[in-house]
Amino acid sequence: MCRETTFEQAAYVVCTVDPGQADIGVFHAGPDGGAYGSLDAFDQAMAARGRPVALAMNAGMYHEGLGPVGLLVEDGREVTPVETADGEGNFFLKPNGIFVIRDDGAAAVTETEKFRAGRPAVRFATQSGPMLVIDGQTHPRFLPDGTSRYTRNGVGVTESGSVVLAISLTEVSLGSFARLFRDALACPNALFLDGDISAFSNGRRTLLGGKHPVGPIIAVFAKQ
Repeated sequence: MCRETTFEQAAYVVCTVDPGQADIGVFHAGPDGGAYGSLDAFDQAMAARGRPVALAMNAGMYHEGLGPVGLLVEDGREVTPVETADGEGNFFLKPNGIFVIRDDGAAAVTETEKFRAGRPAVRFATQSGPMLVIDGQTHPRFLPDGTSRYTRNGVGVTESGSVVLAISLTEVSLGSFARLFRDALACPNALFLDGDISAFSNGRRTLLGGKHPVGPIIAVFAKQ
């Protein structure tokens, strides 16, 4: 499921998941309504409910208090609506986009405005930005290799429908990160999740990151 790889002299952990063979979801808060706040806390909460996590990753940006910036759908319930306003920061570097698990179990990454136009029925969704790859092209506002370098994580979906999660082990530019998804991971559409606070766990402990809080979380479980 997960492997280490190198692309353009940068190291990554890449996990490829078939939605037909595993359950993938987006999570934010526990039964008490409070945000999990960390991958470790989320993993422990899921284990206590008898549903151990196979892997988890932070999955979108958040406000002070850990509330999601944009759309969050958790198990069919819309927690926060789609955000279409303009603003500062990566989230608002449009086009931004939405990662979804539809009601039929299929995964997709789509531009926010395309999602709003079609408004598919989804079980899980998280909005973030910017899009990394849009219909096979990198984001039009990315420099080939800009000076902004951070640890970064993102999600893409292949032509065959597999979900690809990637996190860098070194600081990389958005341009190079986008090319990773397009050229090395064969994702015609991919979405930036976050930088600097990026974190990844194997369901037992946080392997990368974890020094900063997390808001939305993408998690993978054994198929039920």
